[in-house]
Amino acid sequence: MPPVFPMLTVLTMFYYMCLRRRARTATRGEMMNSHRTIEANSRTSPLNAELVQYAKEVVDFSSHYGSENSMSYTMWNLAGVPNVFPSSGDFTQTAVFRTYGTWWDQCPSAPVPFKRTPPNFQSQDYVELAFEQQVYPTAVHVLETYHPGAVIRILACSANPYSPSPPAEVRWEILWSEKPTKVNASQARQFKPCIKQINFPTNLIRLEVNSSLLDYYTELDAVVLHGTKDKPVLSLKTSLIDMNDLEDDYEEKNGCGMDNLNKKFSSIALREGTSNGYFDKLPYELIQLILNHLTLPDLCRLAQTCKLLNQHCCDPLQYIHLNLQPYWAKLNDTSLEFLQPRCTLVQWLNLSWTGNRGFISVSGFSSHFLNETCLEIISEMCPNLQDLNLSSCDKLPPQAFNHIAKLCGLKRLVLYRTKVEQTALLSVLNFCSELQHLSLGSCVMIEDYDVIASMIGAKCKQLRTLDLWRCKNITENGIAELASGCPLLEELDLGWCPTLQSSTGCFAKLARQLPNLQKLFLTANRSVCDTDIEELACNCTRLRQLDILGTRMVSPASLRKLLESCKDLSLLDVSFCSQIDNRAVLELNVSFPKVFIKKSFTQ
Repeated sequence: MPPVFPMLTVLTMFYYMCLRRRARTATRGEMMNSHRTIEANSRTSPLNAELVQYAKEVVDFSSHYGSENSMSYTMWNLAGVPNVFPSSGDFTQTAVFRTYGTWWDQCPSAPVPFKRTPPNFQSQDYVELAFEQQVYPTAVHVLETYHPGAVIRILACSANPYSPSPPAEVRWEILWSEKPTKVNASQARQFKPCIKQINFPTNLIRLEVNSSLLDYYTELDAVVLHGTKDKPVLSLKTSLIDMNDLEDDYEEKNGCGMDNLNKKFSSIALREGTSNGYFDKLPYELIQLILNHLTLPDLCRLAQTCKLLNQHCCDPLQYIHLNLQPYWAKLNDTSLEFLQPRCTLVQWLNLSWTGNRGFISVSGFSSHFLNETCLEIISEMCPNLQDLNLSSCDKLPPQAFNHIAKLCGLKRLVLYRTKVEQTALLSVLNFCSELQHLSLGSCVMIEDYDVIASMIGAKCKQLRTLDLWRCKNITENGIAELASGCPLLEELDLGWCPTLQSSTGCFAKLARQLPNLQKLFLTANRSVCDTDIEELACNCTRLRQLDILGTRMVSPASLRKLLESCKDLSLLDVSFCSQIDNRAVLELNVSFPKVFIKKSFTQ
């Protein structure tokens, strides 16, 4: 008689091994920090002098609060010596990411979380900095001037951004990492984590941040890299090592991790079991459901065990949600070659941050992510795609966006900080009429936003959220077309749109025509007045988030009417509103304790 469920037992054991590994990974930050503290304290004095450098250039980043055509609140402020430190407060000369807290996860535009995302990957934004000279890092100091505590990972790259020829292999090494933690510090600070020693020199440093625990936007002023030209020598005390480090080294050397996510898995000699016992009798869907709990690397490891599980692990149904962002540092041509035939049913695809600083060749995927060929391949191979995020893909040429028009089933499209032009965008809007979520924030190549708004109102009747952050020329005419054509809108971001004026009645009409609004950002529009707030109070009672930062014409009395009417309001930003002083904020907080009222300051 065959053994009862032998393969199920093996799979169960594998699954629990994965869980144990994740548990170890969850505490790994603490273990590595203690190990690195020992390592840092046991270094011998270097024979050569330590170099201290400020960043020469900001080479890449995922988002920033500022405009593409100025320096205020942009990542480019991280280059050079400090502008603000040691002062504390909200200053335009600092680097600010676009989001903070959990507010962006609680609004209608929040995407559905990707399946299989590793629990230890918690980075939300990044910035990469190039320094003048390559050194072996001994310290990295981050000057934080407002709401510190967002940095959770610091990495170093073996590639020299100033080298005329790219290296044969690009390697990223984590110098320091930690889970997001709440920092009880309101003043500026110099963040000085104990970093790990690496065996290659670097002049390319990457900061990754998670702002979910912050009360407001974090502001960074400068980054300082300390290092030596010669490799430091460790004393014998550094023999204390972390077993988890060994485990990762084993995976890299033996091809078990993401580095070897390639066609080798499809050609490996798999065991021909004489019988899988009763495991073969399990419903196909049940096995698929079990495997659905594994991360992508675990799925690839399991594919090597036997032909039955290889078949399940390579089923395109396992890749409907494909999130490659956590593996940006290790993704390569062969990885993409392996995944390509399994993407025929993909509906949600996240390739954010991938490209390994441009060292994935044009033949991988069959292309590098940041070029036109890639979008062409995606449009042909993924006809069922519903969610496409090209946020900050600013190296894509304008003509590349024409291919998006082939994806007629798109429901979410994010083009934040891209070079999409008006003609291509009009084509996309014409053919992708099922769009529900559209982000056009900071798209500086669009000539006339009124024309775009008119097309959205005419074609995208199902639109629920629209991001027009920092669009340069939309007027009351475009807003009228939007409001009349998209009655289902629940979220609208018109922050930093300088051509909108309350005197035209555009905001009042907006409130009357869009009663389902839950989030409205009118950031930095100085013309917003009491009439607009009272119209929102009368017509948009479902409002949850409102940002009127910078207006001079809103009084505490109108805000009280709004708070009394909008019972679900949870976020209200009145920073730099000249009529709303700290006393008014305190009084409103007492009357409406469930509302988080944000009031920024400059010290």
